[in-house]
Amino acid sequence: MAAAVGAGGAEMGQRSARVTGTAAAGPGTAGKSLTTEALAPEATWQPSFGVQGLDVSGHQPSVDWQQQWNLGARFAYVKATEGNYYSSETFASQYQGSRSVGMVRGAYHFAIPNWSSGADQARYFLQNGGGWSADGYTMPPVLDIEFNPYAGRTISGFYFGNTCYDMSAAQLTSWLRDFGNTMRSLTGRLPVIYTNTSWWRECTADATAFGDYPLWVAAYPSSPSDYAGSLPSSWSNYSIWQYSSMGTFAGDSNVWNGDYASLKRFASGYGVKGAIGAAWAALGGGGGKLGYPTSNEMCGLAGGGCYQRFQGGTIHYSPGTGAYATWGGIGATWGILGFEKGKLGYPVSNEICGLSGSGCYQRFQGGTIHYSPATGARATWGGIRTTWGALGFENGKLGYPASNEICGLTGGGCYQRFQGGTIHYSPATGAHATWGGIRTTWGALGNENGKLGYPASNEICGLTGGGCYQRFQGGTIHYSPATGARAVWGGIRTTWSALGYENGKLGYPVTNEMCGLTGGGCYQRFQGGTIHYSPATGARATWGGIRSTWGALGNEKGKLGYPVGNEICGLVNGGCYQGFQGGTIHWSPGTGAHATWGGIRAAWGALGYENGRLGYPTINEICGLVNGGCYQGFKGGTIHYAPGIGAFATSGPIQAAWSALGYEHGKLGYPVSSETCGLANGGCMQNFQGGTISHSAALGTKVSFK
Repeated sequence: MAAAVGAGGAEMGQRSARVTGTAAAGPGTAGKSLTTEALAPEATWQPSFGVQGLDVSGHQPSVDWQQQWNLGARFAYVKATEGNYYSSETFASQYQGSRSVGMVRGAYHFAIPNWSSGADQARYFLQNGGGWSADGYTMPPVLDIEFNPYAGRTISGFYFGNTCYDMSAAQLTSWLRDFGNTMRSLTGRLPVIYTNTSWWRECTADATAFGDYPLWVAAYPSSPSDYAGSLPSSWSNYSIWQYSSMGTFAGDSNVWNGDYASLKRFASGYGVKGAIGAAWAALGGGGGKLGYPTSNEMCGLAGGGCYQRFQGGTIHYSPGTGAYATWGGIGATWGILGFEKGKLGYPVSNEICGLSGSGCYQRFQGGTIHYSPATGARATWGGIRTTWGALGFENGKLGYPASNEICGLTGGGCYQRFQGGTIHYSPATGAHATWGGIRTTWGALGNENGKLGYPASNEICGLTGGGCYQRFQGGTIHYSPATGARAVWGGIRTTWSALGYENGKLGYPVTNEMCGLTGGGCYQRFQGGTIHYSPATGARATWGGIRSTWGALGNEKGKLGYPVGNEICGLVNGGCYQGFQGGTIHWSPGTGAHATWGGIRAAWGALGYENGRLGYPTINEICGLVNGGCYQGFKGGTIHYAPGIGAFATSGPIQAAWSALGYEHGKLGYPVSSETCGLANGGCMQNFQGGTISHSAALGTKVSFK
């Protein structure tokens, strides 16, 4: 049979058109047809990762191994046997030649499963070069099982069957296990399975029970790519990829899926046992996420712990936590944080995926690491983690963490960034989140180093007008869609609070507090008015007509200075007033808002303010009269003031007579007394600089000049 199949026998990775249906020749196949698989052309390129290697057989009888090394090959597989009828005459020279230039090398067997049992072919392979030793440069033996190279043919009286060797999926998987178990019993290692996804799916029904065997997958992209295509269902990863039969190297071109150190460890064949072994098996063994071990188990860690490295990650064990694996971004982040000696301690679960945004997480003794493609892997622990959890973890306002916790802030504080905001922690306040407009405003005010200090609550919503607020050590930030987010603190906040916060006259703040006013003052605008603060007066609000009048008079820089009280209502005819450092503003529906100060205000006060005969002021004080005089109109009369004379009111018939004589410009000049009543005949009189005016109902009005 060896002579009949020709020199070299079947070649790994058959590149001719392959029979994928049932052969038309042979016993019991009459009337069945052949179909073929068209293969894409190959290119002479190499993947951008891993360690390059080659495989050869009797079809490459003379290999310049030094040249292959110079071209970058660091490992080689050599065909030893086929079925149990063929052993390669070139095996010994190729096996030794590859090793002589420093390559790690191994042997492969081309399976003909319908020729003899798996156990028979395993023993034949071992007898003809297919052994293994843990010397660090002998790769584990390989079982090459793929499209039948002799499909539909009868050679030396033996019919080789169809592309699946005329065997059912159950028969083939049983044969594979028979071969593998025999090799393990004879060498201590399961063989690597070389195959391609198309054949595996067609002929084994995509068997899923072989993840404990390392995978060598054949897939030939037609253009440069780092993607080996979909894998058979037994495996989620591969150890070796045969990517070309026409590449740089003699024979076929391959890449080891790892670095050179891991290739050497793979050759050494590290064992896996105990709790770590059970955890590895539960994750699919060598065909799972972790691949094959690249170190022995190493102990002596904190708390009696041990760990073992694998191609795709690490398994850590401690008596208190059991054995769990870490890999990828989560494993890298855990390492940055000090592995089991860091904040997180040992893992207490494996990685769990299926979170929103394709996220995953893993629990540790001291916290959790979450990963998403958008944010990478970040850890949360302690108070910050508790607050994030209360807000819904990655499904809440904050989304995934975008950094690890960062400490060293004022007052022993720490913070952590998330997709949608930040959580700050301090020993005095605990951990609270900020986001959106409130966070932006807090940041503009200096975060924890500013007036407000650390947040003392999370954001609380449900206020009037769709508003929200958040408490801080030094004040509050309120937000509404109409006003944005504004901070209030100190005396201004106290006054706003006393007026009902956003539900009161003032509504929401529309600016932050602004300082630098005269006398060390500050102010803050609100929807319905303003609060001004000065050290001398405290914080007082102004709004409506009174605020407009005060503004027209120059606010705190004008005659009135700062307000010394808030607006007080309940006066006669629905009136209100507000006291200022330099006077008062009174408002009524009939007169509007007008200020009084100085002598005129004193004179008006002596007459009973708005309750007296003058009623409310109807204009503000007007100056520029003769001899530096001023006057102010009221609903029931006028008050005139002149230096050296003082302020006196005129009203009724006496004011009418004085008016007719030209007021202060006339002979009488300014009034020098208030009106005096209770005279004979019910009369009243008032003295002026130049005379007197008297009036009674009986006698009418009389003017007497000096």
